[in-house]
Amino acid sequence: MATDIKIVEGPASYEGPGFQATSFDKLIGLARANSLWPLPFATSCCGIEFMSTMASHYDLARFGSERPSFSPRQADMLLVAGTIAKKMGPIVKQVYLQMAEPRWVIAIGACASSGGIFDTYSVLQGIDRIIPVDVYVPGCPPRPEQILDGVMQVQELAKNESLRRRNTEEYTKLLNSYSIE
Repeated sequence: MATDIKIVEGPASYEGPGFQATSFDKLIGLARANSLWPLPFATSCCGIEFMSTMASHYDLARFGSERPSFSPRQADMLLVAGTIAKKMGPIVKQVYLQMAEPRWVIAIGACASSGGIFDTYSVLQGIDRIIPVDVYVPGCPPRPEQILDGVMQVQELAKNESLRRRNTEEYTKLLNSYSIE
């Protein structure tokens, strides 16, 4: 069984004997993309799938995310997995606000993305009603391969994001739409 190994390519640069010059944006993007620290916020069956994603068979550490952080101040990728009750909404938002910029959010599974099969008064119908979401991972529950694909999509966002994007008026309007200052 042949396995394709993806080696991270360096950013476009000018090279010479003993030096390499590139743009600061590309260098920081490469570092951010390959050192994401996930904060799992797992409440149900999607959390079990995330645990298997961290285990040796799927090994999220291959993507630079070997250090799950359970402190929001030391994480930059929030993984919301499972059903979020409306009473938990303010806690999810508080965790998001405590994370340092830049921060990314992945909604894992149908419940985090849209409330899933629980169309009831007590279940939040998608976490995008309280915080901005960067990547949605579909499924009930999603397979570990899908979660890895979501992490790789966040890596692409981190790699290609301008250093100044989060200072733009558009980003400020997005946060204001969620009542985030």
